[in-house]
Amino acid sequence: MSYKMKQTMRWYGPNDILSLEDLKQAGITGIVTALHEIPVGEVWPEAAILERKQLIENTGLEWSVIESLPVHDDIKKKSGNYKRFIQNYKTSLENVAKCGIKVVAYNFMPILDWVRTDHYYKNEQGAYVLKYDPVEFAFFDIFLLKRKAAEDDYTEQVIKEATELGKVLSEEEKDALFRRILLGLPGSTVNFTAEIILELLESYSHINDEKLRENLIYFLSEVAPVAQENGVKLAIHPDDPPYSVLGLPRVVSTASDIAHILRKVNIEANGICYCTGSLGANPKNDLLKIFEDSKDRIHFLHLRNVKKEESGVFMESDHLNGDVPMVEVVSKILQFMNDKSISLPMRPDHGYLHTGEEHKNYYPGYSLIGRLKGLAELRGLEEGLLTSVPQ
Repeated sequence: MSYKMKQTMRWYGPNDILSLEDLKQAGITGIVTALHEIPVGEVWPEAAILERKQLIENTGLEWSVIESLPVHDDIKKKSGNYKRFIQNYKTSLENVAKCGIKVVAYNFMPILDWVRTDHYYKNEQGAYVLKYDPVEFAFFDIFLLKRKAAEDDYTEQVIKEATELGKVLSEEEKDALFRRILLGLPGSTVNFTAEIILELLESYSHINDEKLRENLIYFLSEVAPVAQENGVKLAIHPDDPPYSVLGLPRVVSTASDIAHILRKVNIEANGICYCTGSLGANPKNDLLKIFEDSKDRIHFLHLRNVKKEESGVFMESDHLNGDVPMVEVVSKILQFMNDKSISLPMRPDHGYLHTGEEHKNYYPGYSLIGRLKGLAELRGLEEGLLTSVPQ
């Protein structure tokens, strides 16, 4: 018997412009979603989880993975009401388990969940992709946000290029750049000002990588045993991008980061989300080695590809064509699943926005056609690998 990846798609709940019926037509079996309406840090009530689960199952699908059960910033800073929020997290995990959902993804990135400087960069094929440009980000940081001592985090060359960029950008373009970068901030439909962001950053001024790492291990030492007792697997998502932005600490960016997390809280429930795009944006990361070293604790798969430039620019690419060796990655995944007789949940992560859908108000990276294309490519790759190897 050959074990295949459990194919899923992300859904942003009842307010998503895509319906469950739309996603079911992709041929998937599972949905990845969350109770986005519940404020970060509050308990997920069992009744609310069951209601959402029933809605999904009424469509003939399964709620395969929770993405995500957010971690309150007080926990990340180990300050304020962090003890109450950790207890709430434990209660939510218990409620999730009662409802029969077995995988919970989350991240430990301070303030910003993810960062891109352009959500509609037109690639060579004419489709729109997500892109990160370090010069554009430096311009935002130094000249728009005006973070204290921001210049210390950039090379003289980047600062020079950012200065020149500011001379050619219109005021409208500067405003658009500001809004794009802050889209990765939870609740970013609110109009955040530079003052609000600087205040949030100040609250992390005393926390470096080492301190954030300690706080993560403390959090996991509290919640992972509860997950283990209830048959739930935790999957931490890598930092995106996998290096510091705005001077914020990063602790899930490299192979050594992941090894530390798994070693310090050495139980099965404490695992990772293997995101090839986030990890692949760091040229120092060996994705195949990371998989090999942590495969027994990989509980969720985000498969996407990126193209990197020496300048530090990276952007989304075709799922099978980029700097991520996707054929080798999927081959390793299939071999591991076959050896362990398991099927890991996978979703195609992000996708192009094709011009036929550019009028639709999709959340960046979550167009329908683009994700269908990625899913089809990954499905074809999986089938090709399975049929090419004698069983």
